[in-house]
Amino acid sequence: MEDFSEFVGLSRPTVSKYFSDPMSVRQKTRETIEQALKKSGFRPNMFAVNLNRRRSNILGVIIPNSTDPFYMALTRRIEMIANETGFLAFVLSSDGKAEMEDRAIKTLKSMNVAGAIIAPLGVESHHATLDELGRSVPLIYVDSPLDETSSFVGTNNRQSFNLIVDYLCRSGEPPCYFGMPHVNTNALTRQTAYVEAMEQFRMVPEIVGLTDSKTWDFERFGFEEATRILTSGEGFPTRTVLCANDRVAFGVIAAAYQQGLKVGHGANYDLRVAGHDDHPLSRYACPPITTVAQNYNEIGRLAIELLLGRLGEGTGAVAPADRILLNAELMLRTSA
Repeated sequence: MEDFSEFVGLSRPTVSKYFSDPMSVRQKTRETIEQALKKSGFRPNMFAVNLNRRRSNILGVIIPNSTDPFYMALTRRIEMIANETGFLAFVLSSDGKAEMEDRAIKTLKSMNVAGAIIAPLGVESHHATLDELGRSVPLIYVDSPLDETSSFVGTNNRQSFNLIVDYLCRSGEPPCYFGMPHVNTNALTRQTAYVEAMEQFRMVPEIVGLTDSKTWDFERFGFEEATRILTSGEGFPTRTVLCANDRVAFGVIAAAYQQGLKVGHGANYDLRVAGHDDHPLSRYACPPITTVAQNYNEIGRLAIELLLGRLGEGTGAVAPADRILLNAELMLRTSA
């Protein structure tokens, strides 16, 4: 910056002011700097600049899986709103591994981020590392909360499971529950929501016995576990299977197909399979999956608005609540 200031023939404070906000300097000064930028090719080191600031314009985002369409849509929404408000969203993936999550948290701290939005692993998260980061900057959790005290934006699992359990009970045999690997707090929260919904409708909850796993390969988990159950001779407790999420349901449907079972609703089908989340590909499964839709665009918007509000940059449209739970919408398709 010092060398560029000398090159352009202006003071460093003036040049620094331009890079913070180009419209904060006079038009003639702005034109002079922009011409010098073209000639020199100079670009300030964004990370070095932010390290020197009392508060940077970088917002950290940590997700468990960068290839999952849910997290892709979530981060796209966060990035768009961050850019509109003059912040840069820096996204890191933990790849479902506690040690990588810990490294990502430490990376954000070293970058002097202004705040962070995190989808935690929960079960194996390094709480101490997150607590340390949370003492210096505001943290907002999405998808699954770290604990009962953390600021969180996500789906109201009680409402969503009540919705789909009600539909499945009214339209056919009551559902048994096919859980998900215990990779975050959603695993227990969703199972509990299923049990509460069944009891509310005076039905007996049926939990499918599954192998204890912490894999993020949900489709493979669903396929292998369903294959094991279907080939054991025991089968599922009922002919309606409610899966913890759509990715697990993909695997269950594939396993049923390989065993010669027809998945769908009506007299000509062997099994009904439903999911949760409304994964972007669930409508293109064979058959398309009946599910409940999480509003991931709204989760992303509310999370970034809540974080900006904590930083004093918000619009005031979102109240600074500790926890925001969104209701889901029932998506009726042909799998159940």
